[in-house]
Amino acid sequence: MQPFHLAFPVRDIIASREFYTQMLGCSVGREDRRWIDFDFFGHQISAHLDESLEHSSECNTVDQQAVPSRHFGMVLLWQQWDELLAHLKQEGMTFSIQPYTRFAGEVGEQRTFFIKDPSGNFLEFKCFREERYVFASD
Repeated sequence: MQPFHLAFPVRDIIASREFYTQMLGCSVGREDRRWIDFDFFGHQISAHLDESLEHSSECNTVDQQAVPSRHFGMVLLWQQWDELLAHLKQEGMTFSIQPYTRFAGEVGEQRTFFIKDPSGNFLEFKCFREERYVFASD
């Protein structure tokens, strides 16, 4: 699979660098004073400075949780998810949606949690009990 590219707004490049490298283990690629590229689990994400950044508070109900409509994240392997979760807990991360199992016992059963970066961007990290169901509809 080819890596995807995602550009997203941030309020503070320095705080973003610290969060994505120290909390999530991303390495830094190219950078300038107003943007920075990260290796996000093999994909390229680019944080771009936007002093006028405002976030939507819109949410959609998914499995009885209020999921932010604007978010991005990563589908990890089961063990990767456990390791990241343990690291974030050790670092004292506040979870926007606590880690839990979504769609338990159904096709597409997954574990998920949401966090926010220093600019208020929501990130979701999930893993599937069976990877073949990542795109299953039911």
